Amino acid sequence: MPSNQFNRSNLPTRVLITGGAGFIGSHLADALLEGGHYVTIIDDLSTGRFENIAHLTDHPRFHFAIESITNEVVLDRLASECNLIFHLAAAVGVQLIVEQPVHTIRTNIMGTEAVLNTALRYRAKVLIASTSEVYGKGNRIPFREEDDVVLGPTSRSRWSYAASKMVDEFLALAYHRERGLPVVIFRLFNTVGPRQTGRYGMVIPRFIQQALKAEPLTVYGDGLQSRCFLHVSDAVSAILALSESPAAVGKVFNIGSVEEITILDLARAILNFNDQHQAKSNKGKSQVGQQASTVEPDKRIVFVPYEQAYAQGFDDMRRRLPDISRIQKLTNWMPTYSLSDILQDILAHLSSKPD
Repeated sequence: MPSNQFNRSNLPTRVLITGGAGFIGSHLADALLEGGHYVTIIDDLSTGRFENIAHLTDHPRFHFAIESITNEVVLDRLASECNLIFHLAAAVGVQLIVEQPVHTIRTNIMGTEAVLNTALRYRAKVLIASTSEVYGKGNRIPFREEDDVVLGPTSRSRWSYAASKMVDEFLALAYHRERGLPVVIFRLFNTVGPRQTGRYGMVIPRFIQQALKAEPLTVYGDGLQSRCFLHVSDAVSAILALSESPAAVGKVFNIGSVEEITILDLARAILNFNDQHQAKSNKGKSQVGQQASTVEPDKRIVFVPYEQAYAQGFDDMRRRLPDISRIQKLTNWMPTYSLSDILQDILAHLSSKPD
C-alpha cells in the first residue's frame, strides 16, 4: 500500500485544480502560486469564469486547460504531471441544481470517479470538495462529520445534489480503503467573497448587487432560515492546512464559520452597510443611493415564496451550523474574518466592479 504521507520537501509541488476557474478554485490557485508551487487548472467554464484567472495567464508556473474533467484523455495528461489534486469541479448553486438535476448528478458523480481513477494511476494525493448539503434535513445542531444524515424524498430534485456529493464521498473513501489512495474530504459551508456571483442563487452577492442598484432585496421564504458565511480566504487557508497534514488522509472535515445569522437579518445588514458606503463614497453623485438610504431597511425587502423563486421540487434547511472542532484540533485552523469584515469586503469589490 502506498504511503499516505504528502511530500513536504523544499521542492515546489505540482498541483492540479479541477474547476480552478471557479470562485474558490481561483483563490486557491492564487495562494498556491504565491507559495511557489506549479499550478494547472482544468475548467470547462460552464460555471467558472475566465476573468477569475485572467490575471494568472502570464505567470510562468501557471497553466490552464479549457476542458471538462470527463475528457479522461486530457485529464490523464494533466494529472500525470502533478502530485496533488484539488477536486473542486462540480455543479454549484441552488438554482442550477434544482433546474438541472440530470446535469448535477452526471457532473458530480462521473467527474469525481474520473478524477479518482486518474489520481490512482499516478498515486497523487486528492482533496475532494464536498458540501454542507450532505447533512440534509438533520436537526442536530451543530453538524458533526459523523452525524447520521436525513435527506428529503427523491421527488424533490434539490436533494439530488446532496445525494450526488454523498456518493462522491463514498467513492473517495472507498478508493482510500481498498486501493490506498490518499484522499481528504472537506465539506464547505456557505463560502463567500470577491469573485462570487449571484448567477446561481448565491445570496450575498445577489443581495449586494440589488442594494447597489437601489432595488428591493428579494428574500426567499420567511427569511428566518439561518446560515454561517465563511470568507474565501479562510476557506483556502483551511484547505491548504488539510493538504499539508498526513493525519487528515482518509477523513472528512467541516470547513465553515460558526457566526450564524438569519437571511432576513443578513438583508438588513447589507442594506445598512450599503447606506453607509453610499454616504461615504457617493456624496453628490448618486441621487438614487441617497434617496434609498432614507428608507428603512425592512421597507426595501420583498419576500418571495420558494415556489416562485425556484422550480418545483424545492426544500430548504432552517439552520446550517458546522462543528469545526475536528479541523481545529488537527490544524489549529480558525476563521479570521467576521461577517462584518466579509460584507465590507464584498461590497467594496462589487462597488468597484459590479456584476
